Amino acid sequence: MDNNFDFIIVGAGSAGCAVANRLSANPENKVLLIEAGRASHPVSRLPASFALLIDNPLANWRYRSEPEEATANREIPIPRGKLLGGSSSINGLVYVRGNKLDYDTWAQMGNTGWSYDDVAPFFKKMENYQGEVTEVRGSDGPLKISEVSDRNPIYDGLFKAAEENNIPVNKDYNGDEQEGIAYTQTTIFKGERMSAEVAYLRPIKSRKNLSIITNSLVQKLILHGKKCVGAEVKNRGKLKIFNCSKEVILCGGAINSPQILELSGIGKREVLEDKGIELIHELKGVGENLRDHIAPRIVYKITKPGIAYNDKARGINLLKQVANYVFNRDGFLTLPSAPVVGFFKTRKELAAPDIQVHFIPYKVVLENGKRKLGVEPGITCTVNQNLPESRGSIHIKSKNPEEPPAIKFNFLSNSLDRETLVSGVKLIRKIMNSETMQEFCGEEIQPGRSFDTDEDILNFIKEKAETVYHPSGTCKMGFDQEAVVDKNLKVHGIKGLRIADASIMPTLVSGNTNAVCMMIGERCADFIING
Repeated sequence: MDNNFDFIIVGAGSAGCAVANRLSANPENKVLLIEAGRASHPVSRLPASFALLIDNPLANWRYRSEPEEATANREIPIPRGKLLGGSSSINGLVYVRGNKLDYDTWAQMGNTGWSYDDVAPFFKKMENYQGEVTEVRGSDGPLKISEVSDRNPIYDGLFKAAEENNIPVNKDYNGDEQEGIAYTQTTIFKGERMSAEVAYLRPIKSRKNLSIITNSLVQKLILHGKKCVGAEVKNRGKLKIFNCSKEVILCGGAINSPQILELSGIGKREVLEDKGIELIHELKGVGENLRDHIAPRIVYKITKPGIAYNDKARGINLLKQVANYVFNRDGFLTLPSAPVVGFFKTRKELAAPDIQVHFIPYKVVLENGKRKLGVEPGITCTVNQNLPESRGSIHIKSKNPEEPPAIKFNFLSNSLDRETLVSGVKLIRKIMNSETMQEFCGEEIQPGRSFDTDEDILNFIKEKAETVYHPSGTCKMGFDQEAVVDKNLKVHGIKGLRIADASIMPTLVSGNTNAVCMMIGERCADFIING
């Protein structure tokens, strides 16, 4: 392989795949896409693979957070995709744009060009929505999106119980209004996962001007003064230098992008000096502003037999589900992580929903550290605050690129976060204890009714909550002292270097982040192509 390229993209995740597709559409652009993980995994196309790969080292980097007092000194799992397509190849397949106010807030912070009206055309450009297409939804983009087809009395009960609590049923939470309860829109088409690799790379792999290398870990970026001119890569045990004549686009994600910057001498002076790395360019915000959605799981017993998937997908019934998938591309194995999703307000005076809930028609248990369907039928309600204010950090532990960085969430440090999550748990209890749900919904298994006061609920969250795997913000966009990139995603003070991934988000979005990352990739490519 020739080592000289016009553009080098570091990371073939949700954003990186989109950037590679759009830049290589011009045959005059010579593009290199570098992925540290493998090309694929045999079960990744199966939607249910999100459960199979959530702790699989062949497909998952299996990061862990640092123990913190606010989360009972636990190491919280942080799955990240280790394949082409990045985390879109192992995620829960839930498609959410976010709330309009999220992006209007970004613009109000000084990031002109990032209001909802600005980003909506890029969502539309990437969508191939299989549902009812309106003027706000796209129908001819590379990413096929379909609504969950599974139907269940549990879902009917949830919709009715929500309406009894003045929560609307929403036909399209990615349309004009987000609030309400809905069948989940998924990155699934005809029973198969639509990862960023499937949508953006697979159709264009034959392009002669696009080179894709896997099992290739970037050790650092090559800087000539304050200009990025390439990347040093460890490929199957050998170090290689790839040169870039135009731009390097860093798409490593919220965990690896700040790590690569710090290994390259870009970051906070005291962090780099402590690890013996020469400071080339100081940016105090590298690795700061980490946000994620911390989420307690509330579990209820299902008393009516044969409707929870603990009954429908265990033992001999699992064989029936496999046959249903093989012959009909339907059933349990085609479900996303949550077939029903809700965006709710804990206070009616709010301008937008402040919590998201994933409703999951089964109970999961841990056995020998592995997740599996429990014997007892249940329903799991995972609730998170949409816009957490608590902010943590990600910084390297050493000069070794293969050592995972220190991930400190600093969860629950903000009082609003604590109050909102407690209110979210109370709202779920109100819905699940409604007359409609009581027809088949029994006792609260987790945390249990003995956790009754606000303090009890908060202690349960501290001791049991994990995340819903949406780390972001660690190379945030903006113009203050902690900003790392500008509104065009160019790294402040470094020529020839942009960042396009979840790390650039100034604040988290109200929902799952996969769709947003692809939009950011589309936005970045447009900046490069059209100036």
